[in-house]
Amino acid sequence: MSRRLPSTPPNLPGFAFIRVLGSGGFADVFLYEQNMPRRLVAVKVLLAEVVNDGLRRMFQAEADLMAQLSSHPSILTVYQASVAADGRPYLVMEYCSATLGQRYRAVQLPLAEVLSIGVRIASAVETAHRQGVLHRDIKPSNILTTAYGHPVLSDFGIAATLGEAEASEAVGLSIPWSAPEVLHDDVPGTVASEVWSLGATVYSLIAGRSPFEVPGGDNGTVTLMSRIERARPVPTGRIDVPPSLERILARAMSRRPRDRQASALEFIRDLQAVEEELGLAQTPLEVAMDDWALATAVDLDERTRVVGHRSQVEGSAGRRRSRRSVARDVAASVRADSLDREGTSGRPRTAPPTAKRLVWGISVAAAFLVALVGAGVFAFVQGNRSIPIVTDVRGALDGTSVIFTWNDPGLQGGDAYIVTVDGVASPMQRDERFAADAEDADRVCAVVTVTRDGKAGSPSAERCVDTDAGVG
Repeated sequence: MSRRLPSTPPNLPGFAFIRVLGSGGFADVFLYEQNMPRRLVAVKVLLAEVVNDGLRRMFQAEADLMAQLSSHPSILTVYQASVAADGRPYLVMEYCSATLGQRYRAVQLPLAEVLSIGVRIASAVETAHRQGVLHRDIKPSNILTTAYGHPVLSDFGIAATLGEAEASEAVGLSIPWSAPEVLHDDVPGTVASEVWSLGATVYSLIAGRSPFEVPGGDNGTVTLMSRIERARPVPTGRIDVPPSLERILARAMSRRPRDRQASALEFIRDLQAVEEELGLAQTPLEVAMDDWALATAVDLDERTRVVGHRSQVEGSAGRRRSRRSVARDVAASVRADSLDREGTSGRPRTAPPTAKRLVWGISVAAAFLVALVGAGVFAFVQGNRSIPIVTDVRGALDGTSVIFTWNDPGLQGGDAYIVTVDGVASPMQRDERFAADAEDADRVCAVVTVTRDGKAGSPSAERCVDTDAGVG
């Protein structure tokens, strides 16, 4: 069946049509130039022949959802939504010149780039989940690239709220990146199925093909669904992909939802652990912080700098001020208060300050500064201590494995362990038990670290087990 021709672009006041960008089952996307402010925009227009009350509601829901979420740095920005003169609803969106769907099959993407994309897109998905929204169509072609090379998630056209997902009607889906339970209509979408799609998407970006696609083989719908049902993806085939990442992706695409990462956030932490393992700069988490985390802190290595209130997205740089700038602010405040007392004429009503009063003012300013820094140090120290430390790692030989165990030091929701065995970090886990392969080793050593919100705490003392002794 041949692809249909794009529809006629609508005449939109304030916009000049340039060219067609793409066509879908329900809508076309056109490139326009907006007159004021002058910029290129992508305009998604619903097809006239499919416009009905149901699709109009769906389209409106997409506009509302994307507007609600598009302040996120990794979600496509929606500028406005309206209805054209010919009755077709349309969205005006940020223009992105490329999609990852155009790149990952043509060239091999660097592993560092894929891990960064995975963390950013999973951050967008986690943010949507926290606002009660499922995307339900996560795949490479729905990841666009901004003019500055930043990946953004687009197309919330079949998104649903978490509460409505169970009752919603069947929607279109993309088979290669859909979980088995979605393909078999057991559920229309869940957090677990989104984790599957995230894993399948990252796999695709690494391998240059979808997880269950066989190059040169039968990749028809029925065959592909049968492979997905078995949920046994083969390794990506890239020599630069560490075994830990292969395990993370295989876990994300487990047949049973309960065996997958519990959330997009846990998937993010797994990818960040791989970045740490490979010595890469860790991609920051882009998830809105809870109010309790918005605390003043100070850098203990540079105590002259006070950290201000943090922004919405974790990882954004806090506003820092030196002691000198704080002193300037205090002095400015004193001057402003003096002008208040003097009146608008600027003529002082009292005599200039004596040396004694000047010393007193400096003392007050200094005391105020010490109080600020002291409070900041206390907040930082308390925050640092809030990441617990494992102190009782034990090890014992069990056949060809060494079993390391420890007691829960006080994990909170979302915390996880990273077990580093002989210098190699494992994927994040919640169990207080880790089995390390000891078949070809005379001695196996492990360190356990607690991680929280993408930040690692202090590691435990190293625990080593001699395999010939059998006891650690």
